[in-house]
Amino acid sequence: MGRMGLAAIYQRPKTSVPHPEHKIWPYLLRDLTIDRPDHVWCTDITYIPMRWGFLYLIAVMDWASRKSLPRT
Repeated sequence: MGRMGLAAIYQRPKTSVPHPEHKIWPYLLRDLTIDRPDHVWCTDITYIPMRWGFLYLIAVMDWASRKSLPRT
C-alpha cells in the first residue's frame, strides 16, 4: 500500500495527546509497601482496531495477588 500511495481509511482514537490545561498528578504510591490483597488496584485501557472502527479493552488488577477483577 505504501508503494502505491494508499492509506487505510478509519478513525484513530486520540488517546496520546494530553490537553495543555490538564493537571499532572504526583505519584502517590511511591513510599507505600503493598503487602496484602485488596490494598491497591490498577487499571489499563487500550483499544483494539476492528474492521469498522475500534473497541476498548479495560483491565482491572490487584497489585499484590496479580489477579484481575472477577466477572459478576
